[in-house]
Amino acid sequence: MIENKMMTGNRVDCLYRVSTDKQVDYNDKSQADIPMQRRECHRFCEKMGWTIVHEEQEDGVSGHKVRAENRDKLQIIKERAKQGKFDILLVFMFDRIGRIADETPFVVK
Repeated sequence: MIENKMMTGNRVDCLYRVSTDKQVDYNDKSQADIPMQRRECHRFCEKMGWTIVHEEQEDGVSGHKVRAENRDKLQIIKERAKQGKFDILLVFMFDRIGRIADETPFVVK
């Protein structure tokens, strides 16, 4: 029953990540943004008829060097998942979740 709900639910949390601060764009209020990832995720959600309910962004966090338990934004997403606050975690590419081969699949699970 839970699997069926996940397939039909359309509440989306988005996670954006870049590994260096140099990859972050800043707006006129000095607020960090990762516009390309955000734009494409928004575009995809619109196409699918999904609703973004929450977004998190990791600026300058290496998915290869920093383990999941040490990534604050990933822990927020994990807690939101446990609370059933979203149905789909959307990332621009799978490696935005992480690049540690023995860890990333378990983060997704």
